Amino acid sequence: MSEATKHIPIALITGSSRGLGRGSALALAERGSDVIVTYRSGREEADEVVQAIRARGRKAVALRLDVGRPDTFDAFVAQVREALKQTWGRERFESLVNNAGTGGYAPFVETTEALFDELVAVHFKGPFFLTQKLLPLLADGGRIVNVSTGLARYVHPGLSVYAAAKGAIEVLTRVLAVELGGRRIAVNTVAPGGIVTDFGGGVMKDPVLQKAVTEQTPMGRLGQPEDVAGVIAMLLAPETGWVTGQRIEVTGGYRL
Repeated sequence: MSEATKHIPIALITGSSRGLGRGSALALAERGSDVIVTYRSGREEADEVVQAIRARGRKAVALRLDVGRPDTFDAFVAQVREALKQTWGRERFESLVNNAGTGGYAPFVETTEALFDELVAVHFKGPFFLTQKLLPLLADGGRIVNVSTGLARYVHPGLSVYAAAKGAIEVLTRVLAVELGGRRIAVNTVAPGGIVTDFGGGVMKDPVLQKAVTEQTPMGRLGQPEDVAGVIAMLLAPETGWVTGQRIEVTGGYRL
């Protein structure tokens, strides 16, 4: 089948200029998907991801998105619609990966309302309303993957808001799996553990923390972005369309 006649899937991945989002974008490109990359401030990094995707023979565009600002979503959706038209000559994309996030540490008794509002906006309110706004552009039979965290199962002090917001997105995943089932849209959660990226100021690059996490991980090592990217790519593959409403933890068995 020629490139002209073959239907190439398009994935929109939030926060894909670096870290897990970048890894997922490249993994999908290697598997034959085109990608809409989003970034909040790292335009140069996003452009590098776009070039890396194009080097793999796939199409990509980069759009700015602040997931913590629902008031900007209408303008963002308009940009997505225009990008689909101009780059692909289409009106729909196949997959949405809600990955963008930010870290925030504070003991419960010291957590401010400002920190609470910021983390809930980015990790729950933002994905909630962004998904709602993008649904008209998401193809029937498409996929949604929400990125959560292993911290929704096990507990580390100082992460009450972050973990609770991720717990909320996991519940939302199951609700959406039911509500969007009529459109044959599969909705799942991927919950990473300790992954070595610059997330949260690069906390997982600390040797002391790395040693502590590795000692409690049956697989005997820390996670890498490609470990999570592979699972996300799997959930977007044609073979997993019957999987919905599930939480897949990618932690190497940490604290089982």
